[in-house]
Amino acid sequence: MKIPPRTRRALTRLSRDTYFLALGAPLHLLIGFLLFMAFGLVWEIVEGNDSSVPVVLGLTLVLTASSVPALTAAQRWRFRQFLGIDIPAPGWWWRRWQRRFGYHCLVGALLGGLEVLVLGLLLAGLAAGTVCLWIWAVPLEWRVGHPGYYTQASYVTVAGLAALAAVPSLAAALVRLETHLAPGLLGPDPSEDLERRVIDLTESRAGAVDAADAERRRIERDLHDGAQQRLVSLALNLGLAKATLTDLPPEVREVIDTAHREAKEAIEELSSLVRGLHPAVLDELGLDAALSGLAARATLPVRLRVDLAQRTVPAIEAVAYFVVSEALTNVAKHAPEATRVDVTVTRLGEILRVVIADDGAGGADPSKGSGLTGLAQRVRSVDGTFRMSSPVGGPTMMSVELPCPR
Repeated sequence: MKIPPRTRRALTRLSRDTYFLALGAPLHLLIGFLLFMAFGLVWEIVEGNDSSVPVVLGLTLVLTASSVPALTAAQRWRFRQFLGIDIPAPGWWWRRWQRRFGYHCLVGALLGGLEVLVLGLLLAGLAAGTVCLWIWAVPLEWRVGHPGYYTQASYVTVAGLAALAAVPSLAAALVRLETHLAPGLLGPDPSEDLERRVIDLTESRAGAVDAADAERRRIERDLHDGAQQRLVSLALNLGLAKATLTDLPPEVREVIDTAHREAKEAIEELSSLVRGLHPAVLDELGLDAALSGLAARATLPVRLRVDLAQRTVPAIEAVAYFVVSEALTNVAKHAPEATRVDVTVTRLGEILRVVIADDGAGGADPSKGSGLTGLAQRVRSVDGTFRMSSPVGGPTMMSVELPCPR
């Protein structure tokens, strides 16, 4: 006979809940039994009946305290094995020990009693629901001596079937109650979980930053070694054609001149794009040389001071470089009245500090799309801090602090 899917799922769920509760009952009642023994021994000490009772009491208390970690591990296994709920262990065994001890001594005793009642109701329901079947195994003399037994057995069978019908709901409710209580009492403190999540997110973000920086390096190499070299070759060929083919018609020479000029402009634009992605000099010579190149290409005088005893991690160097690059671009675009820019890069312990100041009219506002919002986001991507002071009338000063582990 084929069992309907709904009935099969209900039986599977009841079987799972039954095994879960049957295993939980002894785990929950063990501490209660040990504490009951301890109270009994204390009473013996008060009565003074046996001089060896204090030793037994000490051993009982030691056994009770030492069994808490093992019972906690067993409860975690029970939830993971039967319900698929993973209760993380605290970082250190002594953290939140009061909650775990309270769970096993107080909550566990209550849950163990409820588990025993549900399991007892299940067994009683099975025995009563099948009484009309196994009553025929009772000796004939007893049945003859108890007229009307079959009517009573029918009543008991109905009561047993009613109990069996109530067991799945009661078992499911008790499982939900344990699922609600156990993770908060046996698991780590919410602050520990939050701390672990912050660490995981920080590590994943650092990995994403490193991956993005590596991808920019790859694109820079591909453009420099591929498209840029092809454009250089094209410009050289056009230059040779312009220099050697002197007997061409004027309109042809004009086309060659235009193509040559546009090829050189394309090379300049591609070089700027490559430097914007990731300058090769930053990897080869470090932050000082890369910033010196930026200062040399700037449209206004830049006074640069770099005080670094040693190089830092590539991701931090890249962020510092792009901060200075974006800042110089913003000054050129939005502060035409500025006459100079001061750039200072220093390392203070485990902090790389970048300060960019100009003598422009000030009034810079990140909300107006000046590139400052993206700059602040780039700084925060490596757990840095971004500060800016730009009162109307100037001067404007941007301060960036980047973590620089040794």
